[in-house]
Amino acid sequence: MTPVLIVGAGPTGLTLACELARRGVASRVVEKAPHLFPGSRGKGLQPRTLEVFDDLGVIDEVLAAGMEFPSFRLYAGKEVVWERTLADMLGAGGIEHRADAPYPLPWLLPQWRTDEILHARLRELGGEVEFGTELVGFRPDADGVTATIVRDGVATEILAAYLVGADGGRSAVRKSMAVGFEGETFESERTLVGDVRVDGLDGVFCHMLTRDGDLADRFSFWSLPHTPYYQFVATMPTEQVPDLTLDGLRGLLVQRTGRGDLGLHDLRAISLYRVNARMVRRFRVGRVLLAGDAAHVHSSAGGQGLNLSVQDAYNLGWKVAAVLGGGPAELLDTYEAERVPVAAGVLGLSAVLDRRDFVAPSESGTTPAITQLGLGYRGGPLSVEDRAAPGAVQAGDRAPDGVVGDRRLFDVFRGTHFTLLGFGIDVAAFERSHPGVVVARTVGAGAQLPDDGAVTASYDVSGPAMFLVRPDGYVGAVSESPGVIEDYLRLVK
Repeated sequence: MTPVLIVGAGPTGLTLACELARRGVASRVVEKAPHLFPGSRGKGLQPRTLEVFDDLGVIDEVLAAGMEFPSFRLYAGKEVVWERTLADMLGAGGIEHRADAPYPLPWLLPQWRTDEILHARLRELGGEVEFGTELVGFRPDADGVTATIVRDGVATEILAAYLVGADGGRSAVRKSMAVGFEGETFESERTLVGDVRVDGLDGVFCHMLTRDGDLADRFSFWSLPHTPYYQFVATMPTEQVPDLTLDGLRGLLVQRTGRGDLGLHDLRAISLYRVNARMVRRFRVGRVLLAGDAAHVHSSAGGQGLNLSVQDAYNLGWKVAAVLGGGPAELLDTYEAERVPVAAGVLGLSAVLDRRDFVAPSESGTTPAITQLGLGYRGGPLSVEDRAAPGAVQAGDRAPDGVVGDRRLFDVFRGTHFTLLGFGIDVAAFERSHPGVVVARTVGAGAQLPDDGAVTASYDVSGPAMFLVRPDGYVGAVSESPGVIEDYLRLVK
């Protein structure tokens, strides 16, 4: 039996496959397309996703291949109206420079490159993607899922313990699950996105071209790092969609901007999208689960969708591995319980940013944070806060980073284990009693993790406390009692 069948080899499916592989769990990844997606599409990586990629072992490649988001430049014809940084566009609250976050800024990386990096990591871990392979049906029962796949015209049945639909907004898995897809679709407009080379643009910017400075009627070209291509984005009424060809794109550019001096050539990718704000009612039905765009679709505003999808996989991976390793089956129920509220919140943020449509915060009055560093699971089924007077960092929150001697807390967290931090408490016994599962370290002056007070302050610890950090970097339990920590570990392993 295949432990996990993953349908879809985008960022969601690849992240999940890597998460499972590094835990020694075999998966089969099937992808209908003959190769990885060739376009830049979801190009923004938020700071929390960069932390995930650090843990997965690909952060060096991600940083080397990308760049900070460029400034925005608005044109009226050939004249530059203004230039603004991303921070200017979002407002003071939009981007946070935090001592507890090693990657404080959003990072620009074309999706095709993100996919390549994750695919290479999966292969390093011994996994493969079966391209040109389509899921055409599946039958779940109490013991597993029987899936039918077709490759080169030949149908084959696979028996899997779990099936995960990571097959995008048009998910075949979701449609077969009858879990609904609630929300709204803006039928009156379409968004054209793709990659093309452009002659005549100067500087590294998000070039927003218009005839007269009206942002509502723009044609944007995003400079992409380490490549001669630009990502183009244009939204238009449904009845005004041009031919999805290079000539159609040229015609739309002239119509929108009046500029005939820009040369478009070498069209690498082009896609037409409806703007959607939808999510499912259920992320799990028995042994079939949904992740990423298969479970929720968003406006591209604010660069939230791909990041939310990666973090779905990050949340799900360690839980599936734990259950397959003999852990309680109920652990998988927490995937839906934790991710549904997060997805709903991010869906609302994307809608706010879409409505604002690049209007500066001084004019719109909002400064939404896009980094996803503040997302968490307080009050959720895996968040045990056992203090009468909790501090600023509580069970369910993202565990802050910090400098401890000559390294960082994230260096201690990195891997597939739980991490127990003891502030004023010796926690060494937990590592001895849970070998390979828990890494236990004391924090403080002269302790295993030396602290000059900065980490204690970051965790807002005023007395003895133990912080149990989950494999996905969130605080699972906080208590002074060893019994509470032991009870928690029995819930998750």
